[in-house]
Amino acid sequence: MTAMPIPRPVLYPPFNIVRISHVVYAVPDLERSRAFYVDLLGLQVTAETEDALYLRALEERGHHSIAFVRGEAAVEVIGFKVFANEDLDKAAAFFTQRDLPVQWVNLPFQGRTLRTVDPQGMPIEFYHHMDRLPSIHQRYNLFRGARPLRIDHCNCFSDDVDAAVEFYNAIGFRLTEYTATEETDLLWAAWLHRKGGVHDIAFTNGAGPRLHHIAFWVSSPLNIIDFLDLMATTGHISNIERGPGRHGIANAFFLYVRDPDGNRIELYCSDYQTVDPDHEPIRWNLRDPQRQTLWGAPAPRSWFEEGSQFAGAEPREAKLKTMPIVAP
Repeated sequence: MTAMPIPRPVLYPPFNIVRISHVVYAVPDLERSRAFYVDLLGLQVTAETEDALYLRALEERGHHSIAFVRGEAAVEVIGFKVFANEDLDKAAAFFTQRDLPVQWVNLPFQGRTLRTVDPQGMPIEFYHHMDRLPSIHQRYNLFRGARPLRIDHCNCFSDDVDAAVEFYNAIGFRLTEYTATEETDLLWAAWLHRKGGVHDIAFTNGAGPRLHHIAFWVSSPLNIIDFLDLMATTGHISNIERGPGRHGIANAFFLYVRDPDGNRIELYCSDYQTVDPDHEPIRWNLRDPQRQTLWGAPAPRSWFEEGSQFAGAEPREAKLKTMPIVAP
């Protein structure tokens, strides 16, 4: 395998993505998901039917950032908001030119929505308008659990991180940090953003495509510590997978937990601003343990190996076999 050069940012992309917007999961037991995400984690219910549950975090004005539909466990889609309605037509043309499927779908609480897959087979969708809801970010009587404020990013396993970065860079995602092997300069992991934080989407080497985790922003590490106390005293200590700690990459204070279906959720704060168009990506050595854990216990093996399946996508074995040192 030959390493690709780190791509130059595309400052005027073919269509304008604002940010990550939402993730939709299929789950067999909606009531169980509601108990975890609403009663424990602290997300707010915006709509609920016999076969679907829609939630938002406390700063969010869009109708939902996470949704659950009744079905066999899988990740249905990752959604992104675009700047204008015309960007949807530009996106459709872009994906059509690359022989990727384009489908216009009608979805509750969203306007015109384009659904497609990326070149690695990950289902993604784009929309401009989502129903807007009244602000609740000062409704402190609603705050509970970890007090999640907004969806921040997703991280996905990729069988070819260089190829994933090349594609997402082409549609305007800008690289902020990356891990490369010293022997080959191939990318082992990469963090890319649209909204001016460290990432809206990241890719980690592994059998993919699979979803590694989604992350919700909290206001401070104290929210995470309080949430750990809550989990430990409500029968959820076994749901704690990793943390708390601080990443070297992104400088983020973090906690990873698993929901009742095994999906991984990160609680996250303290990263930094990346809006400057000449922001230079930071490179990390795969053998530097502080890239993943500046301080704290090292990541368990499950963190490197286990992920959530995307509906309709068959994971492929990673092309890059190099692995970091992991905890037993």
